[in-house]
Amino acid sequence: MQNSENQQNPQESQPDQTEAIPNTDETISTGMAGNAADEPAEQVQPNLEQLLKEAEMRAVEHHDAWMRAKAETENIRKRAQMDVANAHKYAVDNFSTELLTVMDSLDAALAVENATVDNFKDGMELTQKQLTTVFDKFSIKVISPQGEKFDPHQHQAMCMVDSDLAPNTVVQVMQKGYMLHDRILRPALVSVAKAPDA
Repeated sequence: MQNSENQQNPQESQPDQTEAIPNTDETISTGMAGNAADEPAEQVQPNLEQLLKEAEMRAVEHHDAWMRAKAETENIRKRAQMDVANAHKYAVDNFSTELLTVMDSLDAALAVENATVDNFKDGMELTQKQLTTVFDKFSIKVISPQGEKFDPHQHQAMCMVDSDLAPNTVVQVMQKGYMLHDRILRPALVSVAKAPDA
């Protein structure tokens, strides 16, 4: 009996260990959870600052690149404007150079003392040939439509005259016209045959 009571007493006298000992699993899990929560907070902070710095550096690089591109575009625009202005200004440079020979011939003809009419005529014919050569070189064509059908795109009728020619035929060229390639520089001034009275 005592043995049985002694066997029961030790159980009764010992405290309940399951209640007194805190749950180590919960403590460990709570501690780990706390550490896990703390670690990302420490790691996220530097990453955000680093990302911000990188973004600011990229923004500065992009701004610098944009400023350089803007300056380069402005330089190209100014250069193009200057090229266009020079093209307009010096468009007749080659033509003017060729005309200098014609001017030289005229100066030489006027410098001759005691020139006769025949000398002047020869000099004028030579100068005209030089000028015709220059015109041919630059595709300047003469419009001299004597005896041709009147063309309002190339001719300007000054008057209508009676003529044996067919109606609307150029009877006389009062002033020659000129065209550059396909563009009319000056229409020819002409008189045109009118239709006979009915």
